[in-house]
Amino acid sequence: MNRLLSRPRSLLAAVAMSAAFSLSAQAAVQSVEVDRIIAVVNNEVITALQLRERVDQMTRQLQRQGTQLPPADVLERQLLERLIVERAQLQLARETSLRIDDATLERAIGRIAENNKMSPDQLRAALDRDGISWSRFRNEIRTEILLTRLREREVDAKIVVTDAEVDNFLTANPDAFSGEEFQVAHILLRAPEGATPEQINRLRQRAESVMARLRAGEDFARVAADSSDAPDGISGGNLGWRSRDRLPALFADAVRNMSPGEVSPPMRSAAGVHLVKLVAKRGGGAAAAQKLEQTRARHILIKTSEVLSDAEAETRLRGLRERVVTGGADFGELAKANSADLSAAKGGDLGWVNPGDTVPEFERAMNALKPGEVSAPVRSPFGWHLIQVMERRQQDVTDERKRTAARNILRERKADEAYEDWLRQLRDSTYVEYRLERE
Repeated sequence: MNRLLSRPRSLLAAVAMSAAFSLSAQAAVQSVEVDRIIAVVNNEVITALQLRERVDQMTRQLQRQGTQLPPADVLERQLLERLIVERAQLQLARETSLRIDDATLERAIGRIAENNKMSPDQLRAALDRDGISWSRFRNEIRTEILLTRLREREVDAKIVVTDAEVDNFLTANPDAFSGEEFQVAHILLRAPEGATPEQINRLRQRAESVMARLRAGEDFARVAADSSDAPDGISGGNLGWRSRDRLPALFADAVRNMSPGEVSPPMRSAAGVHLVKLVAKRGGGAAAAQKLEQTRARHILIKTSEVLSDAEAETRLRGLRERVVTGGADFGELAKANSADLSAAKGGDLGWVNPGDTVPEFERAMNALKPGEVSAPVRSPFGWHLIQVMERRQQDVTDERKRTAARNILRERKADEAYEDWLRQLRDSTYVEYRLERE
């Protein structure tokens, strides 16, 4: 009898447990935030959870900095726009086969750990304590590197500075290397590509409204956070300490006769309307740096083509590197036989290279080497390189060094302005459908 009753009791218990589990599961499902699409960028979507993660991250950052938070809807709107522009750039990178391999990522993480005086394992533990997963951290660093490489390829590598521009800069800025520094904050009210007179008029009215708030005593950082269209607007628009020659030309001219705490009138540029605040200034009258580090380097360049892929060029250079590092082959002879650069006849010797003389990818890899070391294959807009540093020296500053420094300043200014313009064009050409309406 007991055996006959045992089966029904077991079934009853199973049904009860199943019902309890079902109710528990339903409660769990109800407690989970339902994700939804809030924007479509070309053929990809941005979800509410992705925006929420970015908002939470920015909120923590601003709180650590002691910056007053903008209204929640303003912060949400600005970060959504930043996500849209970021997604458009990542799509372009993917369409043009720009990738960041694991070896590059690991080297970058290693440098981050080293800069924080940690081992990679200690960095990972610190991130865990802050509630940041290792996979998320790696993805963010990979994205940051990818966006940097995209800018270098699409903008920086195309910047040209002429000798006439250098001459004009040195004539117009005799105090360019005086050592005086300025702490500047700014607000950008961005103009659309090909703005109409009506749009420009509305932009000026918006600028006057922002100026009225500032004249009434509102904090500049707070106004920048909820008004500026620049990426740094959320954090108050602060550019940090810079010498005047390293400010955008429009800003440099504005701060020349400004006093700390003063805000410029609205200023028009191709990007839109700017308001600049001189927060503080320091230094001045100091002698310019007396030394400039130069690197003597040589390289082997292999260019890709329809018959030679990136992977094949990289593999070929790895083989050449192996012959130099472990086989004792002469780098110069290999350059003569394999390099597609004009320097091949000289064994790849580039002579003494100043900072800023080469494209960023090449310079970054070169600067990481010690004399005698050979780099891993390096990708640049010109192809694939194998780099060897021969020696370094400190060179006294001369007129030519000042010209080099001026050229670098002008290149940086042009690159910043060109990048802003490029981002605006990319954004204007991107299909975006907003679905942020509240339910």
